[in-house]
Amino acid sequence: MTESFPDPGPDPGTDVALYVHWPYCARICPYCDFNVVRAKSDKDVGRLEEQAALVEAILADMEAQGSLTGPRRLASIFFGGGTPSLMDPDAVGRVIARARALFPPNGPIEITLEANPTDAEADRFAALADAGVNRLSMGVQALDDAALAFLGRNHSADEARRAVAVAGRAFDRLSIDLIYARPGQTVDGWRAELTEALDLGFEHVSPYQLTIEPTTAFGRAVARGVWTPPDEDLSAALYETTQAVLERAGFEAYEVSNHACGVAARSAHNLHVWRGGDYLGVGPGAHGRLTLGGARTATVAHRGIGDYVAGVHLGAPWSERDTQSSRDAAEERVLLGLRTVEGVALANLEVLGRAPDAAPLAGLTADGFLDLRAGRVIATRTGRPVLDGVLRALLT
Repeated sequence: MTESFPDPGPDPGTDVALYVHWPYCARICPYCDFNVVRAKSDKDVGRLEEQAALVEAILADMEAQGSLTGPRRLASIFFGGGTPSLMDPDAVGRVIARARALFPPNGPIEITLEANPTDAEADRFAALADAGVNRLSMGVQALDDAALAFLGRNHSADEARRAVAVAGRAFDRLSIDLIYARPGQTVDGWRAELTEALDLGFEHVSPYQLTIEPTTAFGRAVARGVWTPPDEDLSAALYETTQAVLERAGFEAYEVSNHACGVAARSAHNLHVWRGGDYLGVGPGAHGRLTLGGARTATVAHRGIGDYVAGVHLGAPWSERDTQSSRDAAEERVLLGLRTVEGVALANLEVLGRAPDAAPLAGLTADGFLDLRAGRVIATRTGRPVLDGVLRALLT
């Protein structure tokens, strides 16, 4: 059967999205390699003062970047982290209001916030919705208490179920994250867990294969031989099970690790980024991509909270600001775009010297890993599970 592919989505044009990084977490998960810090107690006066200063710095950073970009329309907002559901809802509302004032949107926009499903955080969902958040992305990760303990999570499976129910009443749109390919996990066990998760009621799910990063606690444990991740065959079987279960339930894998129940349920913010749109990154360690002076510019904010706050006050929030060459921009566009069912325009590969009738593109197409259609290059069902290898062959 011939695989069908969707038409590419709208060109992001000059619209700009906003990514806000809130680095605080109640607990640092052993698999996490993001820029995060322990939140400590709500009664820690020093930490509360630091958080208040960070909010002011984020607002000032948005103002400064807005003066660089000039008038733009706001495409979306994404609060990530860290755990932004620990953020004061009033502060969330201030950021949203300032972003709308700086970049007036053309109608309703998606505003996503990442959350953990503890009972304490679920109590804040209504206030976060009142602040303007309309889409929640919840880190459920597992529906098995032993697995949650292994993953270092600070919630139980029952808490996750309750939090999803609360979120469904507070927000128009709901996504959950799940982690598979855990040590000791079986195909049958994962199928049952994923099937149970579908009964919770959500429109979007991001199932991630557990990745072992060397700088994390898990990376160090695996290096010492404390435990061993599933082998390639089992990992592949778990991946195929994920695709089959979700597809039968009406979820389309519109990106390698993102499944939506209908086109309207897709993440507008992520699609804006994957399509090569501009986005501001504010907050410690946040990455951004802006078109400044006609050139695509990659930005990285200072990682340390104090360094970031001080940098904003000095007019220098970024530790890195690099103008991308046309080749670098095209390669990044390929790396992101081929993860989606939309693929990328062939023109991006031609910038990299990749012609459809020559190696390596011709070979990858002949072997069924890529498909060329209507001036676009798309990873096939065969190519998506081995996309990292396909990209290495295509770009090196």
